[in-house]
Amino acid sequence: MSTPKPLHLLPLLLFFSFPTLLFAATPFPHNTTNLNIFSSSSSSSSPLSSSKRFEGSSDLIHLRYHMGPVLSSPIRLYLIWYGRWPQALKSPLRDFLLSLSDPAVPSPSAAQWWSTVSLYSDQTGSNVSRSLSLAAEFSNPSLSRGRLLSRLDIQLIIADAIAAGNLPVDHRRGVYLVLTAPDVAVQDFCRAVCGFHYFTFPSLVGHTLPYAWVGHSGTQCPEVCAYPFAVPSYMVGVGPMAPPNGDVGVDGMVSVMAHELAEMATDALINAWYAGEDPTAPTEIADLCEGVYGSGGGGGYTGEVSKDGTGRSFNVNGRNGRRFLVQWVWSPVAKACVGPNAID
Repeated sequence: MSTPKPLHLLPLLLFFSFPTLLFAATPFPHNTTNLNIFSSSSSSSSPLSSSKRFEGSSDLIHLRYHMGPVLSSPIRLYLIWYGRWPQALKSPLRDFLLSLSDPAVPSPSAAQWWSTVSLYSDQTGSNVSRSLSLAAEFSNPSLSRGRLLSRLDIQLIIADAIAAGNLPVDHRRGVYLVLTAPDVAVQDFCRAVCGFHYFTFPSLVGHTLPYAWVGHSGTQCPEVCAYPFAVPSYMVGVGPMAPPNGDVGVDGMVSVMAHELAEMATDALINAWYAGEDPTAPTEIADLCEGVYGSGGGGGYTGEVSKDGTGRSFNVNGRNGRRFLVQWVWSPVAKACVGPNAID
């Protein structure tokens, strides 16, 4: 922030001046037409770039540190399952989160993917923590705030859970993650965002806490928020990838959730790591790599990814034998989008 402002005023100023909250995972692809956007390691005819690095890698991208905090303490995740969530839908999402700190998972692993995020540090030299744990979960199947939510309602859902004693206030290590069920609609969902992260307003929640929201898009807009497991109709001749866990909405959520967690860890209060000079419209470390899942990705290509024996696409391994497809993130060292499944 160029001009320091009181902490209790800053959230309201940013939110009400810029209500669209642009620091979010936006629908992808972005106005791409008639492109063969998919490639996999099993296809020798894939039109990949000659470079195995992301085509957008560049020394000209000025991702800068703006002196704000990163999540350097061991991260405690507090999950709110809003709406009705069958266990079959919960399990892959929970396993992905637990995989981010599991060193026992074979390469390429979700923990190796997170190791790129942990390269970012604050002004004290403290890096983003490699430790993430599920501290507590709360289910809200009664839809206490309704089935049609505004952005502010997401914060109120967190406030309700804290006020009722279902979740604690964890200032030092807490990250709050609201996951909305397939039949829950959220303001701008599908049209402008697939998920977003921000921090709670003391006027609404009583505390300033980093949080994120991700919605299940399986029945609402899989072609935009569960890409590449579903594709827009205008992409003639292009078929979707098979989701690694068998559910288009859940597997789409995994990649969006990864996107938001990476950006929240490196830009928790929207004043740490981002490109651009405008903090109300930052380009964060996952924004730089939207749509890139493997070597050769960029310019409309997902890049080289793997397939299991049933043809399901993935690029990282997780706990309990899970596999996931997550987008790459920007490395401050390589100055490129990187992932553990790179074939360099």
